[in-house]
Amino acid sequence: MATYAIGDVQGCSAQLAQLVKKIGFVPGSDRLWFVGDLVNRGPDSLGVLRYVRSLGESARVVLGNHDLFLLAVSENVVALRAKDTIADVLKAEDRQELIDWLRHQPFHYRELSFFMVHAGLLPQWSAEEASQLAQEVETVLRGSDHRSFLDTLFHESVVTWNPALKGNTRLATIARALTRLRTCTPGGDTSSFSGPPQEAPPGYLPWFRVPARRNADTTIITGHWAALGLHIEPNLLALDSGCVWGRQLTAVRLEDRKVFQVEGLTRR
Repeated sequence: MATYAIGDVQGCSAQLAQLVKKIGFVPGSDRLWFVGDLVNRGPDSLGVLRYVRSLGESARVVLGNHDLFLLAVSENVVALRAKDTIADVLKAEDRQELIDWLRHQPFHYRELSFFMVHAGLLPQWSAEEASQLAQEVETVLRGSDHRSFLDTLFHESVVTWNPALKGNTRLATIARALTRLRTCTPGGDTSSFSGPPQEAPPGYLPWFRVPARRNADTTIITGHWAALGLHIEPNLLALDSGCVWGRQLTAVRLEDRKVFQVEGLTRR
């Protein structure tokens, strides 16, 4: 049995099929871990969702910002933009089954020494604390009040994390960190910066470069930061290698860290 962590697919179903074939994936024996952003910007979000859902226990998924956007659109919390490519999901016969399945996916997944999350962890969070905080959001997203949470997430101003935060503001702040974090200050202030790490705003560092961050003892598997690209360190597997931007879709076999890649979407 082998476990493969896969970077942001973002609706690139043909590339995912090529990658699965390349690694020789055996359903029921091997496992695929997806770092989030299954959908949007690529041509076949519907195909990706149907395939990953069909894998059952052979797949582990964490939610990314684009996945949450799809959930918000499905609840009429936000409207589709010209650049979005998730209309195929919204028009599908099995739309509700797919949306319900996605809404019940976690924000994090822990196994042995690995902690999988879409974007990253704030420096003041230990892995255990981050897991507990993620579970707070997971519980609400799976419950009857999930629309209210999504409304806050997409419409309320960003605030800095503080353990004293309450209600949907607290939940949205946790969710933003787990699904949108790239750079932050040592105190946990975040930015919307998405460029290469060497061009980060003054005072902001890649989240995994913050000195003495409390989760540095955990091997964190992430995606989200295409401009960072594939980036591997002893305790970090950052796997968004820009498939949807014409670069690669990446899988890493966790047992020996062997890297597998296929060419990404052809940009026109």
